[in-house]
Amino acid sequence: MHKPMRSMNRGMHPGDKKIGLAPLLRIVKILFRSYPVLIPITIVCILFSAGVSAIPSVFTQKVLKVVTDCLQTGTLSWAVAKERILPLVGILITLYVLSIVFITLHTQLMAYITQGFLCKLRSKLFDGMQNLPIKYFDTNKHGDIMSHYTNDIDTLRQLVSQSLPSLLQAGTIVLTVLFIMLWYSALMTLIVLVGVAIIFFVSKKVGGGSAKYFIRQQKSIGKVEGFIQEMMNGQKVVKVFCHEKQARADFDAINEELYHDAVRAHAYANILGPVVMNIGNILYVSCAMIGGLFLVAGVPNVSLSGLAFTIDLVVPFLNMTKQFTGNINQVSQQFNSIIMGMAGAQRVLSLMDQEPEVDEGYVTLVNAHIDADGTVTETQHRTGQWAWKHPHSDGTLTYTPLQGDVRLTDVTFAYTEGKTVLRDVSVYAEPGQKVAFVGATGAGKTTITNLINRFYDITDGKVRYDGININKIKKSDLRRSLGVVLQETNLFTGTVMDNIRYGRLDATDEECCEAAKLAGAHDFISRLPQGYDTPLSNNGSNLSQGQRQLLAIARAAVADPPVMILDEATSSIDTRTEAIVQRGMDKLMEGRTVFVIAHRLSTVMDSDVIMVLENGRIIERGNHETLLAQKGTYYQLYTGAFELD
Repeated sequence: MHKPMRSMNRGMHPGDKKIGLAPLLRIVKILFRSYPVLIPITIVCILFSAGVSAIPSVFTQKVLKVVTDCLQTGTLSWAVAKERILPLVGILITLYVLSIVFITLHTQLMAYITQGFLCKLRSKLFDGMQNLPIKYFDTNKHGDIMSHYTNDIDTLRQLVSQSLPSLLQAGTIVLTVLFIMLWYSALMTLIVLVGVAIIFFVSKKVGGGSAKYFIRQQKSIGKVEGFIQEMMNGQKVVKVFCHEKQARADFDAINEELYHDAVRAHAYANILGPVVMNIGNILYVSCAMIGGLFLVAGVPNVSLSGLAFTIDLVVPFLNMTKQFTGNINQVSQQFNSIIMGMAGAQRVLSLMDQEPEVDEGYVTLVNAHIDADGTVTETQHRTGQWAWKHPHSDGTLTYTPLQGDVRLTDVTFAYTEGKTVLRDVSVYAEPGQKVAFVGATGAGKTTITNLINRFYDITDGKVRYDGININKIKKSDLRRSLGVVLQETNLFTGTVMDNIRYGRLDATDEECCEAAKLAGAHDFISRLPQGYDTPLSNNGSNLSQGQRQLLAIARAAVADPPVMILDEATSSIDTRTEAIVQRGMDKLMEGRTVFVIAHRLSTVMDSDVIMVLENGRIIERGNHETLLAQKGTYYQLYTGAFELD
């Protein structure tokens, strides 16, 4: 029995990337572009609040100086306090009030900016995702893609709303306090800077190793989410085959991987705060002892201010030392969020940087009015007639009526290099013809339809649509001319009517109802609690598989395309329902070019052309009677000599 591997190599993975400053700088750049006015205002508020909170030490020293002088001269009195001390206290209180005002203002602005920025970033991600090729979704787990919108975006929220403002605020206070400390005593400041150098050295050694694990943690979270989504979608299969124990074991394996990555990431980072704090405490005590020794020994002070070593200088200097190291400690406490945010930024930007689907087409699909003599006139109104609008290099335009003539000539294709799926395939589908593909799983049937709608581009050969190379046709217009019914039905949250109208958003209720009748779905829809207004969710879980498939067929019918692709469209429908659908499908297929992929030969017997595929090649072609007469592979399938895999 397969058992999940518990012991894992915890070294550097081949795919691990170091976290650099580039992703962070790009995020900051996007942030500034999003709020070019509010961001500078917020920064000013942060700088003011930080600067104001650092200045009170100066006035504390002045108050102590006055009190010390008065005590030494015996002149301390209420009058002296009122004249010399209370104004300084008033300034101190004013500074603290201003600090509160600026802090309140910048926190409120950051809340607005952060949520607005994340909203725009999610929209940018989603917009970019709509332009990605199908290949991206075929080769990446959906749960991992979802993790970009949830976990990675959340790490950016913490980075933007907490870490960056704290870093800016703490940095401003550190620089301001450093200048004041130099003003008071360059000698004592040198001692503090030696301690700070030790803090930075320890921070690099202790915290530097966790960066790679934060990236791996984010990737592991994506794996966990992907697995959970997979299990939710396949819960019935899990229970039918009593696979619960194995599912738990598999989950434990990837969950343990996340556990190890998270422990490694946070173990280093979490120890950093206490280490820095205690080094700061040691530095404070050291400054107090050295300052006391300097006072006793009468060591001359070296400073920008020219002040001597006195008790009224040492006490505020110690307070500034505490403030200085405290803000450095505050930066270290944000280390987790900063590194996680940078890891999240790297993953979010990696999705944003994915190459969009290439579309070099310039031939578009337009509404047209076609006269009896074949003259094509473009119109802005829906006429039910379409034409390809073909601009030429000399500035002229030609219009080709959309007929549904699809031809593949010597097409070769491989999903990955070196693994050819189709070899020299040629298919000719004239307008109104029904072309069927038959063959074992993996023979290349669905691949042909993927090439027709350009989910993938051919490796070699030609595909022409009404005589036009499909590479010249804009992909959105090409796909608008094709109706597709897949074996796997996808319904969306909304009403039954909404899901049918998904085929053509400007379709009226009457047109949607007619499409449902054509597909044979009207009867069961009428029996639903709210008819066409019945809400659907979770991919239409309140409907049977056959009913969902009928809605998918109705959705294609309302689009009214000239070319239909039916990929096992009736595979999930019982025999009785299939007969109902088939009558509707016959009406739907009238006058259209239809490509049918089916395992049930009963659904393709009336096709104009049946093509039998094997290992990516067409080995037989002809109508039902012709292929039976040949007594080849199709004949053996029809007579049951062997079955499709």
